[in-house]
Order: sequence, then C-alpha cells, then structure tokens
Amino acid sequence: MAIEKLETVNILCYRENIDDVLERCYNSECFHIEQPEKNENNALVVPNEENPYIALSERLNAFYSKMGYDPREVDCEDFEANDPESIGRCIEELGDEIRNIKDRIDELNEEITLRRQVEAQLKHLDGIDADYQKLFMCDNVRVRFGRLPISSYYKLSYHEHEPFIFNIYDDDGEYYWGMYFTTKENKDLVDGTFRSLYFERIHLPDFVQGTGKDAAAKNSEELAVATTERDKLEKELHAFVESREEYLDKLYSKLRKLDIAFELRRYAGYYNEKYVAISGYVPKKKSKAFKELFSDLDTVSVMTAPVDEHSTPPTLLKNNKFAEPFSMFVEMYGLPSGKGYDPTMLVAVTYTLLFGLMFADLGQGLVISIAGMLIWKLTKNKLGAILARVGIASAVFGFIFGSVFGFEELLNPVFYAMGFEEKPFEVMHSINTVLYGAIAIGIFFIIMTIIVNICIGLKQKDYERALFSNNGLAGLVFFVAVVGALVGGILLKLDFITPAYIICLIVIPALLMFFREPLGAILAHKRLEKVSLGDYIASNFFEVFEFALSFATNTLSFVRVGGFILSHAGMMSVVMLLAESAGSEAARMVVIVIGNIFVIGMEGLIVGIQSLRLEFYEIFSRFYDGDGYPFVPVNMRSELATKK
Repeated sequence: MAIEKLETVNILCYRENIDDVLERCYNSECFHIEQPEKNENNALVVPNEENPYIALSERLNAFYSKMGYDPREVDCEDFEANDPESIGRCIEELGDEIRNIKDRIDELNEEITLRRQVEAQLKHLDGIDADYQKLFMCDNVRVRFGRLPISSYYKLSYHEHEPFIFNIYDDDGEYYWGMYFTTKENKDLVDGTFRSLYFERIHLPDFVQGTGKDAAAKNSEELAVATTERDKLEKELHAFVESREEYLDKLYSKLRKLDIAFELRRYAGYYNEKYVAISGYVPKKKSKAFKELFSDLDTVSVMTAPVDEHSTPPTLLKNNKFAEPFSMFVEMYGLPSGKGYDPTMLVAVTYTLLFGLMFADLGQGLVISIAGMLIWKLTKNKLGAILARVGIASAVFGFIFGSVFGFEELLNPVFYAMGFEEKPFEVMHSINTVLYGAIAIGIFFIIMTIIVNICIGLKQKDYERALFSNNGLAGLVFFVAVVGALVGGILLKLDFITPAYIICLIVIPALLMFFREPLGAILAHKRLEKVSLGDYIASNFFEVFEFALSFATNTLSFVRVGGFILSHAGMMSVVMLLAESAGSEAARMVVIVIGNIFVIGMEGLIVGIQSLRLEFYEIFSRFYDGDGYPFVPVNMRSELATKK
C-alpha cells in the first residue's frame, strides 16, 4: 500500500541523563536510532566505553542456567537497582542465598554419576569372589580390571610366554569383562601387551571394597542415599525459585534493559563534554506520544520535524491484511527507500493472479489455502499466509476452468444451472487462446510497470528515468507502438502503419532513449560527464538494441503462464488416465489421491517459484530499486543482536 511516514527526532540532554533517556527510547518501541550528524561548530565525540553490564549479564545468565530457570521479560519500572553496582549486589545476594544448596547439589550429582558408572562396571565383575582392596594391596602382584574385545582375546595365545593370567567374568557379545594378574617386575611389559590388544582398563574408586557382590550392594545403597538427598535439595531450590520468580524476572529484565541502553550509547554523540545528542526517526502518527515520554524531564529537549528531502530515512512498510504477507517477497528482493514506492500491494495482486492462473484447480486450490492457513496459525510463517491467499485464487480460476482435483466434468451441472450451455473455458481445446492470452497478460504487466516507473520518476524529479529511459515515457511509446504494429498491422491486417507512425512512435522514442543522458542532464540542470563521441555512440547504440530485445524477451517470458496452465491440465489428464487403468474402484481412488498429492507438491512448488521469477525479473526490474534499509526500533534491534 504505502510506506509509513516518518519524522526525524533530535534529543539533547545532559550527560548524566543519557541512560534514562535511552531507556525511555527503548520503552517507546517506536524509535529508530541513528548516528547523529556532526555539527559545524562543535566537535562530535562518540563514546567508546566498556559496557559494565556484559559481565553482569553473563554472571546472571550462568546463575539462572545452574538453577534451571528460564527468565521472562516483564515490566521492571519499579525495580530499584539502576546501575552496575546495585545490580551486581543483587546478583551477589541472590547467589549467597542458594550457593550452599547449589554447591551441594553439584557435589551429589558428581557422586551419583560416578556411582552409576561403578554400578555398571561392577555388574560385569560380580563373579569376583575376592576383596578388591586386598587385591590392590598385594606387594608382588599387580591386578588390572577392564574389558577386552572378543576379537583380541584369541590373540593372547601369541603372548603366552609372558607372565600374566586373564580371568573372564562376563561376556556382552563384544567384550570379555574380567581382570589380569602379572608380577610387579613385568607389569610394564604386560600392560603394553594388553594396550596393544585394545584392553580398556577400569579404575575402581577407593570406596569400592569387599567382594564383587558386597561392593555392588554397598554402592547401590550409597547411590540411593545420594539420589534421595539430591532430590530433596532440588525441591528446596525449586521452591525457592517459585517464591522469588517475580524478583528473578524483574532482575533479568532490568539488567537486559540497562545493557541495551548502554550499548545504544555508541549511537549518541557528546558535545562540549556536557551535552549528549541522540538522533533517529519515529512514525509520524506516534511522534506526539513519543515526545510525551520525556515531558517530566526538564533538562531533556526532544525536537521532531519532517524528514529532510536530502536525507535517506529508513523504510517502514504499511500494508493492509491482504498484502502484508507479501512483504516477505519485497524484503527478499530489497526494501524500497524511505522516500520510494512500496510495491507490496502490486506484488500481492500480480503474484496471486499469476499463481491462480498457472495452478487452476478448485479442489487443489482449497487444499493449498487450508494448508497455508494451518501453517500460518501454527508457525506464524508468512509463507503460510501467502499460500492461503494464492490457494483461493487457484480455486477461483479452477472454478472458471471447471477443474476439481482433475475432474473436468464435475462442475458441469453447476454451469448448466447458471445458464451456460457448457463450462466457460476448456483449457485443452483452447491452446492458442491460452498462449495468446498469456502474452497479452505480459504486455499488460509491462505497460503497467512502466507507468509505475514514470510516476516514481516524476515524484523523485528524476526526469531521465521518467521521460527518456526504456522504462520511461519514451520506452512506453516505443513498446506500445511496436506491439500495435505487430498485432494490428501483421496479425489483424489493419492498414495503419504509415511512415509517420514509424517515425513518430518508433524512431523518435528510440532516439530519445539514445540521448536519454544528455536530455536528462539538461532537465535536471546538471553537468554532463565528458565522454568521447565514439564511445557514446557505440555504448548507447547497443543499449538501445538491448532495450528493444528486452521488451521482446520480457513479453515472451510470460508465455510460461500459458505453458503452466496447459501443463497442469495435462498432468491431471495423465493422473485420470492412470486411474482409469487401475482396475478396482479402490485402486482408482488411491491413484487419484496420490496423483493429486504429487501435483500439488511438485507443480505447486514450481509454479510458486516461476511466479516469483516473473515478479523479480519481468516486473520489479522495470521500476524497483530496493536500495532502502529497514526501520528497526531499538527494542527490536536489541532482540536481533541477541539472536545473532
């Protein structure tokens, strides 16, 4: 529809008020901040201070992570802490309250993890009927517990001359679990042998004592005690968090706002080491409310004014509910400039019509629309909202073409009841009409986009663009004259192509396009850049030739619209033929359902891509620059930075 009108904002305050001012800018949710311009009389100094809130945020986030708490952003205006020192004290006091509990929980978790590992290991060694500690305390014998791959076990025979004994106590299909004995003098040799055979040693903790069964029973008992104590402490911690939830959320929110406000200082400029200037933009309709946010600050001056014609404001798109989802395509190509033209509504209408024409089926269109509605409702993805709209267009054109899930005769009774002798349009019987109609659509779209470009050029006082370019008035006259000559003179055999027609409507517009740069410079009162006559003639000759060629290729590119209308009808005919040869009624319905799913998925995707291609290459390329940058309120800017 349009681009939201903005106003420039200039805020001047004392240095000590900077954090309060920036926080209010954040709370407004409508202020786009920019670097202030340099003043001729006063030097601008952009502060380069270290943000003290970064370390505090890291501490608090780590603290919440240990607590297992996910904070929410809430209103924190009544939270008293308002500087790094007081915020730091809040975090420290909070840590003191639960540090003992949390440290003990961490100790118990480590113990539980260790005892569970020991429990799993002892299950494989419960056949050992000897005291582990006594085995470890032998003076002349060394014992190693662990597991050996079964494939390596048979290689022990190659080392039978070495002094060791390997006892097996368990077999899990991949490993033999057990222990080997060797002498104190030969432990290095034997250890090296078993390492080469991929023996994985188990180091049992000192608390493992007694026989295998006794050690396992004692470990299970201690594991249960540690788990019970851990669960009890976690409940206490959870109860503490629940009781302080509001405080935790406010502390998080306050620190986040202070952190963001401090980061925004780099957009402020200091004058005379006393005053601070902040510049930006707000929507015009919110300008008054924004100024009122600072009404209680006598030392703060907020001035708003219309956007200067020499400045480049950000772009804030404003569209109705129908067109709004299509802003995704506009942003994909590039935002319009703040003083440019918002093509979102044009994209919404043309894309919907193109998709509907190329994918015309009442039943399939409704399926796409319903699927789009569900996607939008569940994910809020704009693509779902677009599908909901183009699906309706598909259904409308499908009704006109009389196609419902590939059934071409299903709507005939409806047409008879409406007074038609047959359905309004039979695609496969009107191939030439479809192709000629597609070219006519292309001609209409090209003329429409050239007119849009002329209007934009006149609005921006770019007369070269509006009057003399290939997408200006000269190009429009040239294109319409050539199309008229081809259609009227050649196809319809009308006798109106005279020398005057050719000279006035084709040759002169071509010459205007050839001399567009000097003519535009004259109207704009600008000095033309010097270039040799030969270079100018050569480059502009080929450019005018390229202009004429692009008119032809762009027009013929719309033949794909007719091609997809025919291909869709053809694919559904193939599905119906396969269904007829399926045999039973059940098999026939299965083929029809699978065929429709395939066509909706594959051709729907292709048609969506081709419609977007026509938008970008045949429509946008004639009038749209896409050189703008987005309007991002400071609160949204901080969220984007956080995500990155």
